[in-house]
Amino acid sequence: MPEAPPPLDQLATPVAWLDADGRVLGCNPAFASWLGISARRLQGLALAELDAEGERLAELLPRLRGPGEALHVRRGRLAFPGGAEHFAELWLARTDDGGVCLEAHPADEFPGEDPATALPAALSAALKGLAHEIRNPLAGMKGAAQLLARRVEGDDSRELVALIGSEVDRLAALVDRLMNPAPPRAFEPTNIHVVLERVRQLAEAEAGWSVKLVRDFDPSLPEFPGDADRLVQALWNLVRNALESGATTVALRTRAEHHVLIGDTPHRLVLRVEIADDGRGVPEDLAERIFLPLVSGRAEGSGLGLSLAQQVAREHRGSLGYRSRPGHTVFTLLLPVPEGEGDGPDQPPASGT
Repeated sequence: MPEAPPPLDQLATPVAWLDADGRVLGCNPAFASWLGISARRLQGLALAELDAEGERLAELLPRLRGPGEALHVRRGRLAFPGGAEHFAELWLARTDDGGVCLEAHPADEFPGEDPATALPAALSAALKGLAHEIRNPLAGMKGAAQLLARRVEGDDSRELVALIGSEVDRLAALVDRLMNPAPPRAFEPTNIHVVLERVRQLAEAEAGWSVKLVRDFDPSLPEFPGDADRLVQALWNLVRNALESGATTVALRTRAEHHVLIGDTPHRLVLRVEIADDGRGVPEDLAERIFLPLVSGRAEGSGLGLSLAQQVAREHRGSLGYRSRPGHTVFTLLLPVPEGEGDGPDQPPASGT
């Protein structure tokens, strides 16, 4: 078995190197230990033999055309033939000699969380510091909104002042969750159209008349157990991304879907919420990383909006996906509707803020 080059040999990150045909030439001790097998027994195995999903990884190799080209594989599954499966974020990169470097970031590096949505500890600490700093300005905004409410006239003006007050309350609640993490609150009966109306108001207040907002709602949709504030946060992130991509038209669309599989779980009824826009679309080089924290297509972007939106979808046992090309991007949020109270929908699954 070829020995690992000294830098790789000392890495705690599992790394293996393969020949041009995708057969294992060697690996560092961390890779062998992670799979629970000796490095010598891995030598000569084809990538397809290690891939618990069959040919998924092997089919990606032809896309690595030149040295330095890399691909990210989300939630890959590797296993020694006949052994236990191990989940990881995987990176495949073409080396200068035409081979392939396989780097794994195991899921157990992120205990209790999906690595696609886990925030580094340092970032979490930074967010708490930011939350502390913005508490006082929020209190000032709340007081100003209350004073302004006593002086404005006209329904439109009162509606805007009420919007300011409700958004200050929502942000204050988010700050409290950052400062004092607590278990998710119990879900309550939620009307998705009330959520979308709040999002539409926020979009109109920010974009004015420069963007056309289209509502295409299915009035027959039932209420479902949810957290309205969290859903407003998630959907507003999607709409704001559309506005920042140069969209001139944004459509808010709802439909009912029957007999839908989300992950491995079948659902008899699912609410489909779509945010469609005619903006620039998702940059091709970000397509496979768009939901990872700190990934943004804009220099001034935080890279947290889509990651948080996906987290909210998972809190509701749903999913968030997208399709995109220049001039037409659609983000689709799927929200399952429990069949009965026996399903225990009144509590969200365990999740961080």
